[in-house]
Amino acid sequence: MFQHVFAEMNNMLDEIVKHYPSAHGPRKQALIHNWNMLKRMSEGIIDEWLRFEERMAVFRESVASPPVFPPTESPEMQLDAFIRGQGYYKLLMFRPAISQFEAAAAVYPDSLLIRLYMAMAHLHLGETSEASGYLQSILPLADEKKLKAMIYNALGCIQALNGVTDKASEYFTLAIQSDPTLPDPLINLEVCHKKRGDLQYGSPLISLL
Repeated sequence: MFQHVFAEMNNMLDEIVKHYPSAHGPRKQALIHNWNMLKRMSEGIIDEWLRFEERMAVFRESVASPPVFPPTESPEMQLDAFIRGQGYYKLLMFRPAISQFEAAAAVYPDSLLIRLYMAMAHLHLGETSEASGYLQSILPLADEKKLKAMIYNALGCIQALNGVTDKASEYFTLAIQSDPTLPDPLINLEVCHKKRGDLQYGSPLISLL
């Protein structure tokens, strides 16, 4: 729902970053105007989302029988801190998302899902060492094929970002073998072979939001 809006905002920000240092006169004023508009939009989105989360929390606390999640879902997905973490993650605010997931992990320390979210948030921030630590800790415990494929794919992305393409390709291949329906490792394997393109990671998590 928000992907188109954020894509446009990122395109506008890219233009500002690229042209502002050399801009003069009316062009510079136009870029300043766009910057101020982006700042207002970002602050407005955050404020509205936080108000929405507060209303949901009040509702959950006020009713005797709050909405029940399907039994197939993990219990941590009902936790307020986890829900807030997902919200921040969707808004690409990975640092506060990590703080919320850490709070959720204090309640559910054995949750593979929470640790996977934390790993992906660190990866988005470029903190590959932290991301790798979480991923390596949950890999031996991952029995579900899609989860294992997501972990292998993320580990492959870390190796690719560190310039170790052979190891990255190995991880992407393991991801494909674990779950051939997951598109990201197929794309990433091609990126490694051609040495161009953008690595894909974390998109299956977005489907949970």
